[in-house]
Amino acid sequence: MTRPLRKWLLAYAVAAVIFAGIDAVWIFTVANPQYRSQIGHLLPASFNAVGAVLFYLVYVAGIVHYGIRPGDDRATLRSRAAGGALFGFFTYATWALTAFAVLKDFPAVVAVTDIAWGAAVCAVVTALTAVILRLHRPRSGTSPARD
Repeated sequence: MTRPLRKWLLAYAVAAVIFAGIDAVWIFTVANPQYRSQIGHLLPASFNAVGAVLFYLVYVAGIVHYGIRPGDDRATLRSRAAGGALFGFFTYATWALTAFAVLKDFPAVVAVTDIAWGAAVCAVVTALTAVILRLHRPRSGTSPARD
């Protein structure tokens, strides 16, 4: 396995754990209550676990690619977090504004809340992952493992 691929997979694993943890808290404390009160009539009795797993697998890859960018040694923490925030903003806006446009009685407050959440969580996940990966780098003066 090449060094760039190892870096990317490590970034993916770290971001996945962070995103899943933060998003779980969000879902149980904010999103679920808001969805139940605002759009409960659109929700199924139980969620689609396969769809949820597929979302997380694909979505974290987007956060890594557009936010964390583990192969870009020149990117600053600020530019990474901004990239993550933009990724979250555009992807959550795609869902929320489409739902607002095509679903009867889809509340604007749900759309706005989801869009803000997408931008915020992706910026935070990107920043935390980048900091953790920076701490994981070999110190100067030590030689990294050979490929």
